[in-house]
Amino acid sequence: MNKTDRVAVCSRSFSKNTVLRSELLAKYEHVTFNDSGRQMEGDELVAFLKGHDKAITALEKINAAVISRLPQLKVIGKYGVGLDMIDLQALSQYGVQLGWTGGVNKRSVAELVVSAAIALLHRTAESHAEVRAGEWRQLLGRQLTGRTVGIVGCGHIGKEVAILLRAFSCRILANDIKDFPDFYQANGVQPVSLEELLAESEVVTLHLPLDDSTRKMFDAERIGKIRKGACLLNLARGGLIDEVALKQSLKEGLLAGAALDVFEEEPPHDAELLNLPSLIATGHIGGSTEEAVLAMGRAAIAGLDSPRPAVSYL
Repeated sequence: MNKTDRVAVCSRSFSKNTVLRSELLAKYEHVTFNDSGRQMEGDELVAFLKGHDKAITALEKINAAVISRLPQLKVIGKYGVGLDMIDLQALSQYGVQLGWTGGVNKRSVAELVVSAAIALLHRTAESHAEVRAGEWRQLLGRQLTGRTVGIVGCGHIGKEVAILLRAFSCRILANDIKDFPDFYQANGVQPVSLEELLAESEVVTLHLPLDDSTRKMFDAERIGKIRKGACLLNLARGGLIDEVALKQSLKEGLLAGAALDVFEEEPPHDAELLNLPSLIATGHIGGSTEEAVLAMGRAAIAGLDSPRPAVSYL
């Protein structure tokens, strides 16, 4: 670590956190924080990063068009767990190293997944809206206990969801391109094909990265394969679900409900989708707990000091 290196912090939530600011300033003398509260991209992002040796990024798109214009930048510390916003090949091409730790916000996201599943099954949001509108009736819901839950993508967060679901005696199905036999056996998880998972699960929760292989993976055809009356949750990455197809499925009652913490465009603009009573929409808050923010921020700071070649994450 060179204390005189210049560090740029793109992340808005990191920049607002007084604890993280003080911990970073204790290590580096020259730090530029994003105090504007703006989500930067393109020319604005390049201008912010120019003249810095290291950077902490979050949801900013770091690609060849950006990196090629920043010859001084040598290290990126990733705030958050997703790498889909970073072109790893471009980093490697321009000699920029990356500090990243997976799973640091897994408990925060997993708790929100379980709470969303419970809220959908108990129809909490629907009842809340009716009471606020002056209507009083007892909606009939379902318990999470004993339900079949399908986890699509069993990485750090998917595994954490499975662990929490054990308390509810759920039958847990999982589908992943990798196999985790020891974890599955230890936690009573049944690996199945995606088709079987969709056909049998009463709650389907997505925990996938966003790339060319997963973009709109849940289109009208695949959503149509989900068991009728099930709930679909996406607290992973916007773009995994075709939101137009999801809206139609909810309107037709094929899905009982859906919970989205992420959208194709943020903030979302489809008022018809957002106003459906069977949808719970939150503002990308999965990792926004006090504990997760500190864990992600500290991992990003550590990443500045002990980065690795970007290709090692491929």
